[in-house]
Amino acid sequence: MRILIYSYNYYPEPIGIAPLMTELAEGLVNRGHEVRVVTGMPNYPQRQIYDAYKGKLYCTEERNGVIIQRSYIWISPKPGLLGRMLLDGSFVASSLVQAFRGWRPDVILLTVPPLPVSVPAALLGLIYNCPVVLNLQDILPEAAVHVGLITNKRAIQVFEALEKFAYRTASMISVISDGFTENLVKKGVDAQKIRCIPNWVDTQFIRPLEQANNAFREAYGLTDKFVVMYSGNIALTQGLETVIRTAAQLCHLPQIMFVIVGEKKALEKLRQACEKYGATNVLLLPFQPREQLPEMLAAADVGLVVQKRNVVGFNMPSKIQVLLASGRPIIASVPASGTAARAIRQSAGGIVVEPEQPELLAAAVETLYRDPAKANQLAQQGRACALQNYSFERALSRYEALFEEVTGSSVRRVPSQQGRDAAAAGAKPSPVPVQSGDAA
Repeated sequence: MRILIYSYNYYPEPIGIAPLMTELAEGLVNRGHEVRVVTGMPNYPQRQIYDAYKGKLYCTEERNGVIIQRSYIWISPKPGLLGRMLLDGSFVASSLVQAFRGWRPDVILLTVPPLPVSVPAALLGLIYNCPVVLNLQDILPEAAVHVGLITNKRAIQVFEALEKFAYRTASMISVISDGFTENLVKKGVDAQKIRCIPNWVDTQFIRPLEQANNAFREAYGLTDKFVVMYSGNIALTQGLETVIRTAAQLCHLPQIMFVIVGEKKALEKLRQACEKYGATNVLLLPFQPREQLPEMLAAADVGLVVQKRNVVGFNMPSKIQVLLASGRPIIASVPASGTAARAIRQSAGGIVVEPEQPELLAAAVETLYRDPAKANQLAQQGRACALQNYSFERALSRYEALFEEVTGSSVRRVPSQQGRDAAAAGAKPSPVPVQSGDAA
């Protein structure tokens, strides 16, 4: 098929939806499909256009068989609702031009957020007479309202109208957790229109590695430490100050070291919090190159997932799958009734504690520090869960099946790149697994 992926975030952005959409696009190409991606100039997480793309209105690239069509976005120097609306608006206007520059797609996959992009996607679906699959990575504006990011009543009404429009005009909606499905059904969306395909992790790339001779531990003086690591976005929903306060409570155990990896600007506020609470056992580091991610995750003894108590229950951090795949136990400071807590309990790969409670988080860390056997058991169970439920190949097959369903087509199966390489060498290629019965 010819598949158009409409995604604000894409390679080379290192975290969030960008790596997922990059892997999906390249995986579909590897299965024999034609893929083009309409996206913005890379800017996340720094919220600054990357140097190689500054001053450009449009540019088109090709990477690993994927046509990448980038367009201008306007980024406000001051974050806020108005700045976000101008950013989204600029992408909506500029990206539509790129979307018309190329072949007619058989299906459009639209990632949300940002929510306003549902308007040009619906227009494209109408003009091209092709189905639009809405891929929900977050439910807006509900999630933003819940944590206080949007308070203006008129803005909330506008975004709620956009949300209804997006659900109504989509041919099918793919969600990343059952919590999303429950939320949409309560809002009147037909359950038959929803398919649950969890975000995945490349379990061959992210895998358990030995800590002996670990370059990351050696580089930062962690060779003899029990490392508790948080890596990812640092924003209102995370509440990383809880981690700093937890670390301060464990200063009496010099072997325990907390490592927080994130965006440089956000780290500065955490550095001030370390001084405030006397947390001398916290190492703050900027994002590492993606190719070093497996080594960095392997440097940890425990991986952290942290949310504030007011985070909406359906929120599902994609770092959960990554930590499970890395073969390290998880400690999750998240709402007990939320989707994140449910996923971790079902994985049997971690411990869930009440959010914004440093005492409880500290107790959980100390438990795994003093009980290596338990930590190892959780790690193995988590890895097994990742292999069974969050593998990339399984997710890829489910997206293929979904695209077949909405287009009413039967796609000719082709071997993966690995299979084509084997065939070229004279070996018999392995069949590509297809699980068309995996719809929610």
